[in-house]
Amino acid sequence: YAKFLQTGVPVHERQNIGLQSTFKEIFPIDENERGRQSGLVLDFLEYRLAEPDFSPEESMEKDLTYQSGLFAKLQLIHKDTGLIKEDEVFFGDIPIMTNDGSFIINGAGRVIVSQIHRSPGVYFIKSQNTIEDSYIANIIPMPKRGPWIELQYDNSQVLWMKINKRKFPFTLLLYILGYTDQQIRELFKKNEKWVEPTLAVSEHPNLTVDEALLQLFTVLRPGDPPKVEKAINYLKNLLADPRRYDLGDAGRFKTNSKLKLDYDSQTLLGYEDGQFVDYGLVPAMQYLINLQAGRKGYTADDIDHLGNRRIRTVGELIADQIRVGLGRMARSVRERMLLSDPNAATPQKLVNNRPIVASIRDFFGRSQLSQFKQQVNPLDETRHKRRISALGPGGLTRERAGMDVRDVHRTHYGRICPIETPEGANIGLITSLASYGHVNNLGLIEAPYRQVKNGKVTSKVVYMTADKEDNYIVAQANAPIDDDGKFINDLVIARKLGDPVAVPPTEIDFMDVSPKQIVSISTSLIPFLQHDDANRALMGSNMQVQAVPLLNCEAPFVGTGIERRISKDSGTVKLSPVDGTVSYVDANKIIITTDKGVDHQVDLIRFQRTNQNTNLDQTPLVSKGDKVKKEQVIADGPSSENGRLALGKNILIAIMPFDGYNYEDAITLSEDLVRREVYTSIQIEKHEKDARDTKLGPEKITRDIPGLSEAALRDLDEDGVVRVGAEVKPGDILVGHTSFKGEAEPSPEERLLRSIFGEKAREVKDTSFRVPVAGGGIVLRTIRFKRKDPGIELRPGVQEMVRVYVAQKRRLVEGDKLANRHGNKGIVAKILAPEDMPHLEDGTPIDLIFNPLGVPSRMNLGQILETHLGLAAYKNGISYETPIFDGISEAEIKDILEEII
Repeated sequence: YAKFLQTGVPVHERQNIGLQSTFKEIFPIDENERGRQSGLVLDFLEYRLAEPDFSPEESMEKDLTYQSGLFAKLQLIHKDTGLIKEDEVFFGDIPIMTNDGSFIINGAGRVIVSQIHRSPGVYFIKSQNTIEDSYIANIIPMPKRGPWIELQYDNSQVLWMKINKRKFPFTLLLYILGYTDQQIRELFKKNEKWVEPTLAVSEHPNLTVDEALLQLFTVLRPGDPPKVEKAINYLKNLLADPRRYDLGDAGRFKTNSKLKLDYDSQTLLGYEDGQFVDYGLVPAMQYLINLQAGRKGYTADDIDHLGNRRIRTVGELIADQIRVGLGRMARSVRERMLLSDPNAATPQKLVNNRPIVASIRDFFGRSQLSQFKQQVNPLDETRHKRRISALGPGGLTRERAGMDVRDVHRTHYGRICPIETPEGANIGLITSLASYGHVNNLGLIEAPYRQVKNGKVTSKVVYMTADKEDNYIVAQANAPIDDDGKFINDLVIARKLGDPVAVPPTEIDFMDVSPKQIVSISTSLIPFLQHDDANRALMGSNMQVQAVPLLNCEAPFVGTGIERRISKDSGTVKLSPVDGTVSYVDANKIIITTDKGVDHQVDLIRFQRTNQNTNLDQTPLVSKGDKVKKEQVIADGPSSENGRLALGKNILIAIMPFDGYNYEDAITLSEDLVRREVYTSIQIEKHEKDARDTKLGPEKITRDIPGLSEAALRDLDEDGVVRVGAEVKPGDILVGHTSFKGEAEPSPEERLLRSIFGEKAREVKDTSFRVPVAGGGIVLRTIRFKRKDPGIELRPGVQEMVRVYVAQKRRLVEGDKLANRHGNKGIVAKILAPEDMPHLEDGTPIDLIFNPLGVPSRMNLGQILETHLGLAAYKNGISYETPIFDGISEAEIKDILEEII
């Protein structure tokens, strides 16, 4: 997103990407294009972004969007007189990304999910419709940046070209490029069998360029009278104008690498010195004909290969949206240029920013890729930002997507997680970036590998796209190597094009950097993942993000070693900004003093409500006088213990049948867990009450409510708002509120009496806001907004609004869902007294009982190994870290258990 805005970059050093390139594409706006004269040209010079009016915290509190004003310096040139008028024009507000990678829209956090789509470029695929082997060439531009072009043989071996669903013989385009029949035969020599039928279809052989242009124009625009100049302009706009046809950097790179070309242009045709020039269409035709003829070295493409799919990140998605808005604005500018007096016109008067504002608002508010930020716990938030969706504008739809698109592909290795995906209709369409996956400048996902030279593993790490990786043999990360980096075994198990091969060390080019590079961060949190069935691992990955942050967090006895990293990267823990000494610490702030005596204050978040009503609260981990290093965790956030991710609890479980109480995955647990508040969490509910102007008169927020006792009003302050710290139950008043009663229309006699003796006091009714059913808790915070307050935007008719935050303790009850990391899930069916639970030899009662039938058929044996190692950790008072695919073996667990038993 920073690349899209280029905020810190001086104007003259800005690259032609993102917002800059979007402006350059639309400007200059000149009415001559349509054949009408206006004598004015509006050109773009530079843009700047103003400072946001409010901080992210203020924006969230006041229900505002965290945004910056976009100003562009434009110049209006009078072609006749050469007069130039310069103006800075306001183009609307652009939402700004916060430090944690999300946006704040109308006071709520939102995440823009990256989209995966077919990369632009040229593709050769096998036709599904014909009986014989027939191939199709597709040339695809960037989404909505030009027509798709298709080259396909029919049953008579005639090669047709299709543009906008209108077809013509491919030779027509070659005639336009200046080829004769003889040159066409020369171009495809040795493949005459595949060219002659097409030449024979043409009624007039050896067409001139003009004749071919007219014929093509008649095919593409059947209703328009054919004229050469019109045909040239039409074809120029269709395939040769970079503003209307764009392959993009990725498309040009793919086309060049597939067809072994070296062009820079992002269009398929050029127009130089009065004639059309080819930038890749002819080589595409040659490749297709060679492929059709079965020549060696010519292969069809696999469209599900990750080399052929690219990621559109947030900057590109917003640039597309702004381009749409600028296009609409340019149309209105052209209209105004024609209608306004050229001498009175200024850039300010010509430009209307409404279309741009509307398209940005529409994207953030309505797009399928702009999603309400998921904030159940830190893992949930991090995972949401690493999501990759194939849905959305220009993408697939659930109904249209077949199995091929959803399935795991060999090129997903190290790039997209093969496990983490939803279970419903979106399976395979919404995926997660693998742990070390990285998106390059072209939008292709790269995976890291260590370079191997002459059988010796070096420390050099190379990031490779899926296309590049296909050329090499790659060893696994846990292949045994000695201290010098040489492979110990004579034959090393490696993979070539996704298939396992056993080769000598000298033939190996690269080696995986880590066994966990295959999977996403949620999946790499599952210990003993290698012993779990993938379906259950999928459930385990998805359920970890649903774990509500507990009152007292506890890091796992058996972890995988990346808990600390995830907690740090989630942004919910506080890190030290500098090296230094803690000079002051309390519940709200930590002050760190550097060696030079400079104080740095770190403010802690206290009891903040997240989008999912969970509690975001930070507690200090350091004491006064502690020495801290830069980037060290100094305060824990939700679901974090000493800087380690802590989603659940370490409890004593038994896997055994128990009087039918754990039938069909039901869970039986001890009342002791409830008493000790082991699984107690805090939910924060937000309640709002408006005071409006109504036809009957203004509503009031007040303590003066008719018909209520003092006991009912005891927790309200003098303004009628509940006091902070009050404990409220369902039915208690949070905001005292009165409105006028509606009354029948007075008779003429009553009206006369009223006008003589004055208005009688109209009656008011109690419309106070009360705690809803199942609500209640402790009042955390109250905020009062009035229409006249600066920066406050209330709904029409609302004069003031009161917002009350109530924190509620939620204890474990029957009917709650519990799960472990291996996909073993169930509902609490019975909470028993500790004395009724089974116990260990020494009399210790069990905390929770799982059904033994939930293990064998579901093949998630990782949980059995975890419980054994967990028992050792419990007895030894330590915790273990066992990385996936490279952790502790069963024999080692056995040895540890023998020592403690």
